[in-house]
Amino acid sequence: MAGTVSELQFLVPWGHIAAKAWGSPKGRPVLCLHGWLDNANTFNKLIPLLPRDCYYMAIDLGGHGLSSHRPVGSLYYLMDYVGDVRRVTAALKWNRFTLMGHSMGGTVAGMFSCVFPELVEKLILVESYGFYPAAKESEKILLFKRAMIEHLLKTEANPLLSPKVYTPEAALQRLLEANRSLTEESGKILLERGTAEVPGGLVFTRDLRIHMNVYGYTSADEPVNYLRKIQADILMIISQNGLFKKDSDVFRAEFFMRIHQGYKTFLKEHFNLVSVPGNHYVHLNEPEVVAGIISTFLTKDHSLKARL
Repeated sequence: MAGTVSELQFLVPWGHIAAKAWGSPKGRPVLCLHGWLDNANTFNKLIPLLPRDCYYMAIDLGGHGLSSHRPVGSLYYLMDYVGDVRRVTAALKWNRFTLMGHSMGGTVAGMFSCVFPELVEKLILVESYGFYPAAKESEKILLFKRAMIEHLLKTEANPLLSPKVYTPEAALQRLLEANRSLTEESGKILLERGTAEVPGGLVFTRDLRIHMNVYGYTSADEPVNYLRKIQADILMIISQNGLFKKDSDVFRAEFFMRIHQGYKTFLKEHFNLVSVPGNHYVHLNEPEVVAGIISTFLTKDHSLKARL
């Protein structure tokens, strides 16, 4: 990757959105969105393997990494993350760009591409279908909404509670135990941006409220109707041993089958699904597995909008 890596901040009413960028600002813009509880460092190993004529910017979504936490009393809704993306791209004056998202970042990228279809030229979804299901039964949906509010109130009841301090080794161990898909190297990369040094060790910087993200879907019908609006070429990369492996929950499998069919129906040849070996963090653990696929997609000129 030509050029240096730079750190940026975008001011927002509650603080700032942090970002890191690779390459020249004159390059073709690519905005990269990390997964749940992760941060912009998730792209550290992948981006150096991608085409050098692009300008890659990875942001820390609100409450993650180096970005500010949302105001007191707030929860983290999907559309809030979509708003983060629009704030950043508006500040950059990007009128047409590529979105690349891993996991939850792909869900944000998918919704953004439906809400602002004219802005997204290409959409890259790594271990993501661009949408994520709510619970199947209405009773479970109500229980989740209740748990969401109770979690918020519990968090607010201890505003002065100091975060737990870990040794670097213990912090890494906690991260790896919570996410068995990460290698030790990948865990260290995420910890670099997801922790802060304090007397006695490290603390995790993420907002506790992000543990209750709110997607808001009630069925596959909603996202299938939404994706009709997409004007981007789409590359979807799904790992063979990742989040969507065959032994996953049956309801989720049916949901994603509907989404997949929706893409094929409405996007036709502008939708490309690729299965690769690896797990949920293939882009970070083994970036060479997906780098060539993504590079080919980035360099091809096959714009859906130009054909509409």
